[in-house]
Amino acid sequence: MHVLVLGAGQLARMMSLAGAPLNIELTAYDVDSGNIVHPLTQAILGNGLDNAIAQADVITAEFEHIPHHILDVCQRSGKLLPSSEAIKAGGDRRIEKALLDNAGVRNAKYAVITTREDFLAAIDRVGLPLVLKSALGGYDGKGQWRLKDSSNIDAIWLEMAQCIASNDNQAIVAEEFVPFGREVSLVGARGKDGTIAVYPLAENVHTDGVLSLSTAIADPELQAQAQQMFTAVAHNLDYVGVLALEFFDVDGQLLVNEIAPRVHNSGHWTQQGAETCQFENHLRAVCGLPLGSTQLVRETTMINILGEDTLSPALLAMNGCHIHWYGKEKRAGRKMGHINVCGDYSGELQRRLCAVAEELDQHAFPAIHHFAANFKS
Repeated sequence: MHVLVLGAGQLARMMSLAGAPLNIELTAYDVDSGNIVHPLTQAILGNGLDNAIAQADVITAEFEHIPHHILDVCQRSGKLLPSSEAIKAGGDRRIEKALLDNAGVRNAKYAVITTREDFLAAIDRVGLPLVLKSALGGYDGKGQWRLKDSSNIDAIWLEMAQCIASNDNQAIVAEEFVPFGREVSLVGARGKDGTIAVYPLAENVHTDGVLSLSTAIADPELQAQAQQMFTAVAHNLDYVGVLALEFFDVDGQLLVNEIAPRVHNSGHWTQQGAETCQFENHLRAVCGLPLGSTQLVRETTMINILGEDTLSPALLAMNGCHIHWYGKEKRAGRKMGHINVCGDYSGELQRRLCAVAEELDQHAFPAIHHFAANFKS
């Protein structure tokens, strides 16, 4: 089986690693250069979308911000999973919001803005404070604004207007500010036959809008809510593959914040913590194979490595500590890799996280140091 991945980053890399034991061969298509590359070595294997499609049995994607003309060509081939509709929903907040409404899934009150008049109407309809997000592009905290009071309307509109003018199809989605207690996410898979398998919820900690820590949690009530909403969205899209839903936990009630039609950063913990990792289950799904067990086998936390290309060798000597590098050139704030820390029970995991924190720079890894300080206090 030959799978073509649209996108040549770390998610394609980890899918390739997961596919090898199943004799699933992967190549990646760099949507910027048009090159067909090896997901691990980045060696150029060819060029051109038509050539890449011809060689593939299945086409999938590692990110949602793919030019629509590429998705349309892949959809017409009959090989693209999940569908172009699903991938476009993840890349356009207007489509995403309509999808959530159609699936009957709770999400924040919202309005779409393309003009200053729309902006003022959104303030009246949704109310202040507002969270404002670009409909296209924008991730890891980029392309977002907060309007807390009317004194900042003019200044924020100037920035938003520039964003809207940057793309003929751009808009802003205004959402009500949700006073949530924490952020959680659910990663799951849906097979070609409609079978669904979901992982335990993960509790997520963000720093400056970028995921820092993700920990598998046991909360049966929230898990049931999340699974119901996951199932509604996945069936509504006739989805095939791994899908992630990000939620706000508001006093025990979940609201969907975003969806991601792909393997997801908050699911990296599954590499060490679950019976079958998210990358393998995505490939199983799109290739028409039975889904693997999503059962938690060890308590696990994922720590993102941002903007760092070296770590203390002492980490490799620690029990339950697993480092995954992405082979990227160092750049400030860039996702360079992640660390999965595991324990047989919660207390052991927490102690190991404290030990790991001692080997990590406080400025580069503030979230894990904050956790360790709270644990010790």
